[in-house]
Order: sequence, then C-alpha cells, then structure tokens
Amino acid sequence: MAYPSHPPPAPPQTMGSTNTVFNKETRFDLSYITTLPGVIKIVVLVLNLIGFICIQCSAFRSNGRGVYFSLVTHIGFWFSGILLLLYLFHVVEKYHNIKWLKIEMIAYIVMVFLYVIASTIVVAFGAAAYSAAGFFGYLAMVVYGVDAFIKYKALKAGELAQGQRVVTKQTHVLTPPALP
Repeated sequence: MAYPSHPPPAPPQTMGSTNTVFNKETRFDLSYITTLPGVIKIVVLVLNLIGFICIQCSAFRSNGRGVYFSLVTHIGFWFSGILLLLYLFHVVEKYHNIKWLKIEMIAYIVMVFLYVIASTIVVAFGAAAYSAAGFFGYLAMVVYGVDAFIKYKALKAGELAQGQRVVTKQTHVLTPPALP
C-alpha cells in the first residue's frame, strides 16, 4: 500500500574515486616501443640519424648551413634518445611529479621550428646531399609536430606520461526511514 504523503524512495547514489598507481622502482621494459609514442621516438631517432649522415657525406659539411643542420639533428637525436631511455627504464614513472608531457610537448614544438629553419636553408643550398638531408629534416619536422599534437591532447585529457590510473566506483544505497 502506497502512502501518498511520503515521497518515492531515492535512487541509489554512486560515488567514484580515482586512484593513481605508480611503481617507483626502475626496471627495463621493452613494451614501451610497441606503443605509439615509443614508435614515434624511434622513427624520429632514425630520421635525425639519416639527416645527419646526409650532411656529413656532403663535400660542404663544414658550411654554416650544414653545421646548423647537424646541430639541430644532434639536439633532436639526443633529446629523443634520452627520453626513450627514460621511458624504457620507467624513470618517467618513478619521477611522476615532473610534468613530462608538457616538457615533451614544448620541446617538440621547438624542434618543429628548428627543423623548419634547418631544412629550408639546406634545401635552398642546392647540393644533392643537402637536399636529401632537407627531405629527412622535413619528415622529422612532421613527426615531431604529430607527437607534439598527441602530447597536447594527452595533457588536455589529463593523461599520465607513464603509469596507471585506476577508477573505482562504489554504489551507496539509501534506505528510506521506517514508517510509524
């Protein structure tokens, strides 16, 4: 029998909590290179290396344009290589308080601008090896730009650079008070 003076029972309330789990020990884990950011880092390393080799094989490697392009490839190679090692050894997860995604995004945006300049000036020189280096430089620029965009989306979504976020939901049921 329903009592018209009493309101209907309230639906169950759900409350959620987020728990972030970090493993703070350094360990070697090759599974990172099968992820999209890992593949991108390896592709960028290869493109940096090929561009550097193209400039060094040229007869004009000591030209200012070639030296600048070599400098840009070195910066990209070492920055991406060190970051790859930090991810492979889970150092990024260990030091999760550092804003890794923001650091990577800003560095990759800088690399895009450096590669635009470097590739343009070596292609404008006209030598065959310089043109080849410029081609690989433009490819590296595009890959760095894509990775910067991926990092931007990850930052906006609140993702972690490395680690796991576990979301747990609990359901609380409110029972109506006993009738007199």
